[in-house]
Amino acid sequence: MKSVSENTIVQTSPLDNVGIVCHAFGVRKGAVVLEHIVVAQDIPMGHKVALQDIHEGEEIVRYGQVIGYANAGIYTGEWVDERKMNLPQPPDLESIPLIINPLGDSKEVQAEPLDGFTFEGYRNVDGSVGTKNVLGITTSVQCVAGITNYISNKIKQELLPNYPNVDDVFAFNHSYGCGIAINAPAAIIPIRTIQNIAQNPNFGGEIMVIGLGCEKLRPERLLPTIDNNGDSSILYLQDEAFNGFEEMVDGIMEMAEKHLKKLNNRKRETCPAADLVVGMQCGGSDAFSGITGNPASGFAADLIVRAGGTVMFSEVTEVRDAVHLLIPRTSTPEVAQKLKKEMQWYDDYLEKGLVDRSANPTPGNKKGGLSNVVEKALGSIAKSGTSPIVDVVAPGEKIRRKGLNFVATPASDFVCGTLQLAAGMNMHVFITGRGTPYGLSMVPVIKVSSNSKLSNRWFDLIDFDAGPIAFGDKTIEEMGWELFHLILEVASGKQKVAADRLGIHNDLVLFNPGPLT
Repeated sequence: MKSVSENTIVQTSPLDNVGIVCHAFGVRKGAVVLEHIVVAQDIPMGHKVALQDIHEGEEIVRYGQVIGYANAGIYTGEWVDERKMNLPQPPDLESIPLIINPLGDSKEVQAEPLDGFTFEGYRNVDGSVGTKNVLGITTSVQCVAGITNYISNKIKQELLPNYPNVDDVFAFNHSYGCGIAINAPAAIIPIRTIQNIAQNPNFGGEIMVIGLGCEKLRPERLLPTIDNNGDSSILYLQDEAFNGFEEMVDGIMEMAEKHLKKLNNRKRETCPAADLVVGMQCGGSDAFSGITGNPASGFAADLIVRAGGTVMFSEVTEVRDAVHLLIPRTSTPEVAQKLKKEMQWYDDYLEKGLVDRSANPTPGNKKGGLSNVVEKALGSIAKSGTSPIVDVVAPGEKIRRKGLNFVATPASDFVCGTLQLAAGMNMHVFITGRGTPYGLSMVPVIKVSSNSKLSNRWFDLIDFDAGPIAFGDKTIEEMGWELFHLILEVASGKQKVAADRLGIHNDLVLFNPGPLT
């Protein structure tokens, strides 16, 4: 990365014909940048300035990749935004080679192993490790959500103080369970999502299911067969043994206390970094996300993989236009084909909805300097680091292999977070440039800002500022190591993230592509 500290421009590749304005207040008309370019108009922070004349129809290049075609002539020093470019076609999935392996027969033996890094976690019977100790309450139908909200608050107020080793009570309410075509092929996505969230390592196997009694999605289906405790883990509100609301509440409270006693016996122990399962996600992205926050997170991701751990990245629509850069990183032709399959599935899904990828980015992304989904995708994949992609996980499935995984999800923040939880995430890194109070109560969420302007303004909401990279004050490697150490500290419970400290936690949101009835 080529940068100039005083006031100005980041050029991510020598091939780029645009650069990014770094200064918090932008650059003014007449300013000289990169020693010889005179800025033709005021350009806001994060937006692009033309580094050379670009004729109509010519490529606009950032990250060394084509992000668009000029729809009119652009002169050196002019502001380049979405109004001045046409969207290129996405990479053709059929023409991308299934496997390109410049490193020999195996791409899985590359980076030097990273030994000796540990954190303090909760070891579960199945070998997984939690970073929190949480009582989980899930539901089989939306009808009971009012009860679960009520009971969750009651447990926190009346029972939780008696169990100091339990961090929280989490009620997973959702809009699924009835009025659905439960046997439709796409129904498997929300169903296995609910099933696998119940197995998240932070619950330690202590999960309660509250059902109504007449729903299509049966509560018994939501618990693993080996852990299904029957009457000690499932309660139906329509059970004729209950006379009135208070008896329902008493029954749930009695069940909760049994689980809290078990959870209270969990103790943190020293675990290798190999037990981390870290979800990487970005939201409210800006033009800096791809040069600061995402690359620093990607470097930390590589460290976790080198330590034997697991990292997942997601967001199909924000990968689709950069998939030609990911296919060569897949570990086998089979993994490459699975990645293509998930891209094609989402192409078809959008087409059925009569939309295309131009629905992304958001107005906020554009205000932060991202002109289109191609530019957004090229910056988004930086959070995956450089490790081989060892597996592709379909929506709602669990991680099967250690290493770097692509977990297929929509780009919507909370749908993505929900599916990453189902995949087994025990730590979350969330990169933002525009700012979002995003938080999940089930796992610690480390909020990374891509620019220091945001971090300074949201000083009590941001956990890690990657902004110094833009001005060359720190390197991606330095910030990646700092983030890696922060992940270990937070996973150990030694440092609280802002979302947990402030109690800012969002609802989970199911991805349901299936029909309602």
